[in-house]
Amino acid sequence: MKMKVLVINCGSSSLKYQLIDSDTEDVLAKGLCERIGIDGALTHEPAGKDKIKTTPAMPDHKTAIGIVLEQLTDKENGVITSLDEISAVGHRVVHGGEKFTKSCIITEDVLKEIEACNVFAPLHNPAALIGIEACRELMKDKPMAAVFDTAFHQTMPEKAFLYGIPRKYYDEDGIRRYGFHGTSHQFVSREAAKMLGKDIKDINIIVCHLGNGASVTAVKGGESVDTSMGLTPLEGLIMGTRSGDLDPAILEFIANKENKTVSEVVNILNKESGVLGLSGGISSDFRDVKAARAEGNKAAAAAMDAYVYRVAKYIGAYTVAMNGVDAIAFTAGLGENDDATRAAIGEYLDCIGAKIDAEKNDVHGKAAVISTDDSRVKVLCIPTNEEVMIARDTVALVK
Repeated sequence: MKMKVLVINCGSSSLKYQLIDSDTEDVLAKGLCERIGIDGALTHEPAGKDKIKTTPAMPDHKTAIGIVLEQLTDKENGVITSLDEISAVGHRVVHGGEKFTKSCIITEDVLKEIEACNVFAPLHNPAALIGIEACRELMKDKPMAAVFDTAFHQTMPEKAFLYGIPRKYYDEDGIRRYGFHGTSHQFVSREAAKMLGKDIKDINIIVCHLGNGASVTAVKGGESVDTSMGLTPLEGLIMGTRSGDLDPAILEFIANKENKTVSEVVNILNKESGVLGLSGGISSDFRDVKAARAEGNKAAAAAMDAYVYRVAKYIGAYTVAMNGVDAIAFTAGLGENDDATRAAIGEYLDCIGAKIDAEKNDVHGKAAVISTDDSRVKVLCIPTNEEVMIARDTVALVK
């Protein structure tokens, strides 16, 4: 059944949207509402038409979504004649805890369970709930689905998700590894299997989602068995502004030395660390850090070396965790577009039978096999598409 699905991704003061044709998976329109609750800014991009930028007042998310619906049905800039053409709405929800192992239709009980997970995602989950409520008010007759960043990782075994702390903190408080970027890891692992002409149940894939936020996931037989992010997105790889893995005692050391609270130190680890911090404050944008490195900046060079090393180390660890790997897929902003960083990571991978071909690796934002013909482990570049994954799950639920 052909459907048009509206995909909504709400932040605390922003709202991203796409209207997707489920039959072709073409994006009919996409856009971004920014500065919600401040002064409002809208970028609307209808397929085949000029991009439109306006600054309508957006005092709240309900107003913002109303403006989006107006744009989608606008006589000049719209792509549908009425809201009747929208079959369903898919909402991105960051944290589903242990309750949600897959996407689901939104009900009152589901909303309560999402709210119960706010403690794990205090910035993201409340914003998603606001967006859901606004859509329900404005599109009362539309079925709506919640698609969770954490759900794909709920197949991890206990040995992968438990932390080495007293068991009561898991049993009573739910403290464990949850993982994130699940929709991306799921989409890319499936695309990798298709590109290789393999049944995903028969192969082991390592997906490297490398952007400003970054994570690596071990996908065995189509299921996540381990992932680098943890209770929060702070764990794992060195990122744009996040520290990634570190000795927990560092928090106490910094707190005591600088007379800061634990929350203030965690804020440093989230917003002032990663390549931004390691480079001495040059930038959280890898392009800027690489440019500084090319000019001879030693701190920038050290930051990039540490970043690359950490990714390679996780690939090695997950190769062992799955007792072998058949394919490694690079995705997201850096993974899809930065051939030099892919090549640098590849220099560590000869030992596991993965060899990147320099000529094939000269690809940006396109799906391609970038390993040599004799590489035992195939290496791929695959653009992620979390919105299409959300649309697919929504269609599957409402058909």
